[in-house]
Amino acid sequence: MQNAKLVAKASSDHKTIVQLSDQVTVGGQDLLIVGGPCTVEDSKQMEAVASRLAVAPVQALRGGVYKPRTSPYAFQGLGLEGLNILAGVRQRYGLPVITEVMAIAQIEEVATYADVLQIGSRNMQNFDLLKALGQANKPVVLKRGLAATIEEFVMAAEYILSHGNPNVIMCERGIRSFDSYTRNVLDLGAVVALKQITHLPVIVDPSHAAGKRELVADLARAAIACGADGLIVECHPEPEKSVSDARQALSLDDMVNLAESLQPIAAAVGRTIPSGAGSLPRLSLV
Repeated sequence: MQNAKLVAKASSDHKTIVQLSDQVTVGGQDLLIVGGPCTVEDSKQMEAVASRLAVAPVQALRGGVYKPRTSPYAFQGLGLEGLNILAGVRQRYGLPVITEVMAIAQIEEVATYADVLQIGSRNMQNFDLLKALGQANKPVVLKRGLAATIEEFVMAAEYILSHGNPNVIMCERGIRSFDSYTRNVLDLGAVVALKQITHLPVIVDPSHAAGKRELVADLARAAIACGADGLIVECHPEPEKSVSDARQALSLDDMVNLAESLQPIAAAVGRTIPSGAGSLPRLSLV
């Protein structure tokens, strides 16, 4: 890790707190809980998600509008229409939104509508994209690659910082192994190691690691217990009808129950979970 000049901790108490919005941060004492669907499908879906999560201990929304899919025939996302939907629920409920950027050409457009730009696991070593995001004036969630080592993950973050953007949130989402029972293997050892190596916030995505909704809650609780700064979890009003990753999505009730169940674990490790950053709708639905 000798070349990780910007990402490496300068001292044991060195940590970066990333601001998602005026009210929401990650990396400090407060944990960040992010919930939402894999894919933005329509305004009715996102209204249901935002209205339920805004009054729960959930501080931000996730939702994909540009989707990297294994099959070229699978749903690729709503694009600009989806960004407008995200912007609408953000305005009505006060929840910052996180969505994925897949290409340099998408950065300016997505940054206009979203609070945080996500780099998916397939793009963790898309170095030109990382350099471009280093020049973006938005926080970045960087997901670990499908088979990336911890050093490769750290150096991907170094690319973004070295090009001017210090607001990087690292996300452990599981790595591939020989065992097909879970979608991936959640590497909580990497979370502990990253908290020792780097000053950047580290969050966990238990949904993509598990691939099965019945495993998500326990993995999420374990992540907080081992020192993660937050979670990003997939949930949907009707999980079985989700257009992508239906098997791993929680129901909205299960998402709220999970967030509430984290409170005593957070307290045990000296952390707090703020009440939801959102509010009742400020505008009627157009």
